Amino acid sequence: WIIESLKAIKYIDSEHFSVPKGKRAIELIAGKESAVAQIVKTAIGRNYVLSFLVGDANNGCEGPMVVEAFAGKNTVKVSYNSKGKGGFKAARLAFRAESTRTRIMFYSTFYAMKSDNSGSLCGPVLDDVKLLSVRKLHHL
Repeated sequence: WIIESLKAIKYIDSEHFSVPKGKRAIELIAGKESAVAQIVKTAIGRNYVLSFLVGDANNGCEGPMVVEAFAGKNTVKVSYNSKGKGGFKAARLAFRAESTRTRIMFYSTFYAMKSDNSGSLCGPVLDDVKLLSVRKLHHL
């Protein structure tokens, strides 16, 4: 993965935070200014599904959050209403590859701050990112 900005992305673990799946995830804490991306090999004309989990880290980060996911020219906005106590929802983006390489990117649409009045930035958690080739897009 590539961090595509000068702003921070927080690497979190399940020992100290709520992680949707496994032991580690990332928290997008600087809005659109902290993007994470990857260039993946794809086959032109083939259908793909990008699936991922969006949640909160159980760190007092409350309120509406939106993660934007991009795959080439395709995009999806995933809303998550955080109570600041952990939790997540599944999301996906289906697309047809237009190139032999496709740029996958995620960022948080908004800035958020912890509810403890510390002024600490926080944001949505991103986890369990998968890219799968599928036969047909309408069967999702």
